[in-house]
Amino acid sequence: MALTSARMRAVNEVFDSGSFAAAARRIGVSQSAVAQLVRELEAEFGVTLFDRHGQNLIPTSLCRQLYAATSRMQAIETEAMSILQQREELSGGELRVGLGNSMPGMALVAAFKRLYPKVRVAIEIGSWSTIVAAVSDQRVDIGVLPEVPDDRRFRRELCLNQRVVVLCHPGHPLKKRKGRVSIADLTAHPLVFRTRDSSTQRVVDRAFQVAGLRPEPAIVVNTREGMLEAVANHLGIGFMWEQGSSRMDRIAKISVPELDAEFPEYVFSLAGKRGRLVELFFLARGALPA
Repeated sequence: MALTSARMRAVNEVFDSGSFAAAARRIGVSQSAVAQLVRELEAEFGVTLFDRHGQNLIPTSLCRQLYAATSRMQAIETEAMSILQQREELSGGELRVGLGNSMPGMALVAAFKRLYPKVRVAIEIGSWSTIVAAVSDQRVDIGVLPEVPDDRRFRRELCLNQRVVVLCHPGHPLKKRKGRVSIADLTAHPLVFRTRDSSTQRVVDRAFQVAGLRPEPAIVVNTREGMLEAVANHLGIGFMWEQGSSRMDRIAKISVPELDAEFPEYVFSLAGKRGRLVELFFLARGALPA
């Protein structure tokens, strides 16, 4: 179900003006287009937003509540658009970004650079704890991480939800296996773990613990690139956030039921951190491809 900007604006303009025709003139579209947007929203949610009395449309109680909420959203959207439209004025400056995973952070940086090509972006990639410390110490202006602490130190906004997947070489027996692979099945093969300051490893450790398993890794690496190279070179089975890398060569991903839980990935900064570039990076989330 979708409360899109177009539907929201159509409802609010009808609320303010009292008719489809007047709302259409204010928006600059046809009367039928406004009526369709309102009717689609009513049909999709199974609600009535306006009572029809001749040519007049009387907002229902539900519509009044919706208007009170969405008018604030429209004000925020207008402010956001105003900021985005200033991009031509951004002829320089530097934004320091900390990434726990190459992806989706790099995709977010790419979306930001498409909007503001003249802004220089300095990127630091590190473990979860390294990036949290970098944001806390203001070594970077903004970070992208899963499981950002929900406390007063940080301002955080959701980027996406993702899960941990198993990595293996495309020729690995598990990849060729028919049927589901369980976390217990993994213990029959050499495992590649990350160090304890990795958010991925914490999820993996919890999953094994819940299953009553205590496997010993064959290899422990301290970077994501090290994990990818170990798997690509047949050194064992690894683990990574599903959207953690766009790399596809000599790497296959396998879903495991015990790791199916999704975790939020956030864009975050210090709560008091302000500045146009920081605000624009938060807004650039909306320019990410699906």
